[in-house]
Amino acid sequence: MAPNLSPDTKLDWLRLIRSENVGPRMFRTLINHYGGASRALAALPDLARRGGAARPVRVATREDAEREIAAAERLGVAFIGIGEADYPVQLQRIDDAPPLIAVRGKTAVLNAPIVAMVGSRNASAAGVKVTERLARDLGDAGLVVASGLARGIDAAAHRASLATGSIAVMAGGHDCVYPPEHAPLLDALIAAGGAAVSEMPLGWEPRGRDFPRRNRLISGISLGIVVVEAARKSGSLITARLALEQNREVFAVPGSPLDPRSEGTNALIKQGAVLVTQAEDVLEVLRPIAGGAPMRTAEEPSDGPPAPTDELTTPARAGIIALLGPTPVAIDDLIRLSGPSPAVVHTALLELELAGRLKRQRGGLVALL
Repeated sequence: MAPNLSPDTKLDWLRLIRSENVGPRMFRTLINHYGGASRALAALPDLARRGGAARPVRVATREDAEREIAAAERLGVAFIGIGEADYPVQLQRIDDAPPLIAVRGKTAVLNAPIVAMVGSRNASAAGVKVTERLARDLGDAGLVVASGLARGIDAAAHRASLATGSIAVMAGGHDCVYPPEHAPLLDALIAAGGAAVSEMPLGWEPRGRDFPRRNRLISGISLGIVVVEAARKSGSLITARLALEQNREVFAVPGSPLDPRSEGTNALIKQGAVLVTQAEDVLEVLRPIAGGAPMRTAEEPSDGPPAPTDELTTPARAGIIALLGPTPVAIDDLIRLSGPSPAVVHTALLELELAGRLKRQRGGLVALL
């Protein structure tokens, strides 16, 4: 069994991920670069200054983290760190897994075989009916159903799977249920033995850009994702794309070519998604995957001594920045073209990212903002 983080380490992790410009990828890079969260926290101000930040970067204080943990405990919310036993094994395998997730409810469902179901908020009666039937049958077959607690298809999937286990992945903090009218549904889901998951701070009201971020978690915790009714440009198709990037199975329920709500799902089928009309279509694909216990692939970051790095001189930093621009470039190419050691290049990128001047993209690409 994986060891749990000590309270002090978890506190430092929470401080680091709540600090300005630190996301999951940056968190992992900082931990690996400095050997632990406490050393990374101490380095943040100088990193941002050297990266050209216009003002001092905001570093979450110990008091901030302690207040959030205390407020979470009052709500029955626990923080689970990547590498700990209760952290979802499937989620650990994505390259931008959150270092900490806040969970309310029964944590055991997070490591059961999970299938995600998503679709239109403006669902048709037929879409709701097929969602309920699929969710109920998949639950009866031993799968936990995950969704995003949204109106329409999401809500139908949650309601139909209450008895067999359901997971709600939230775009905001645990005390900011969206939409607000689904708070009773969330309470019922948790009372029935399900769970709610969020990576956002308490008090965080979800914004538009937070929903794609949430969607990567919906697909990330799952073996596969079933899309029921999705327009050509919809969040559900974003979730399907993320699922493919995460090597998850993608399923789609066909719909009428006359209904705009089915344009996206029909397009997914044309692109190779598994056509679904009954639960057995999903189970046939997922049974071999869920049959064996998944191996843990993510290692808990160490709080050991920092790895030695070369000194980043001003000319070296300038040379690396000169090679960057708005067009994404591979880090390996930067290392090859710039001349300094890989450690120096990675340090320069850390500085720029913490200063809000650099964006990391999938595939090891970086670009100046």
